[in-house]
Amino acid sequence: MAPDGTVLTLHEHDGDYVIRVDGVELMSSRRHASEERLAELACLPTRHTPGAQVLIGGLGLGFTLRAALRCLARDARVVVAELLPEVIAWNENPSFSLAREALADPRVAVRQIDVACVLTESQGVFDAIMLDVDNGPDPLTTAGNARLYGDEGIATTIAALRPEGRLAYWSAHADPEFERRLRRAGLAVGVTKVRAHGSRGPWHRMLVAHRAEQP
Repeated sequence: MAPDGTVLTLHEHDGDYVIRVDGVELMSSRRHASEERLAELACLPTRHTPGAQVLIGGLGLGFTLRAALRCLARDARVVVAELLPEVIAWNENPSFSLAREALADPRVAVRQIDVACVLTESQGVFDAIMLDVDNGPDPLTTAGNARLYGDEGIATTIAALRPEGRLAYWSAHADPEFERRLRRAGLAVGVTKVRAHGSRGPWHRMLVAHRAEQP
């Protein structure tokens, strides 16, 4: 259960897994192409960075984490911030075909904590930050996630980046106002549309940003 009382449940059917929020599907192992693409867009530019430091906000079903590990070098370090202990337990459970092996990778540290707290305590630390804590700027899981997408939350996230760092947001829907908010904060923003199933299904948006003065 989320801090505001929202109920998350894990469902399995014929080897497929779904996390639902108050009965509404939040994510599914059948539709994960966009979660993987989020990691590729954020992490591939860091693959040659010695000792790259990466933050993933939201564990979900582990697809972003697994894709990030495929992109990163052996000396990289990945912090996964997941607010809900149940989500971590589902992924660690050997009875479920989720992210147990990825979580055991020596490059990975999992913290049961609000990603906003990690950002606040980590000024100038990360080469890449991926935020997939909810459905996007309009929160579905918990209302507290909305602060990450406001001006103050964006400023805190930028401060956690190294000068050449990349910031990537996952969103289920287009949100032009959020894009404008990122640009007002001094970021150059690119939007990549990815289908949920890779070649079919709804379009998801990956917003990748960096400081505007970068090439």
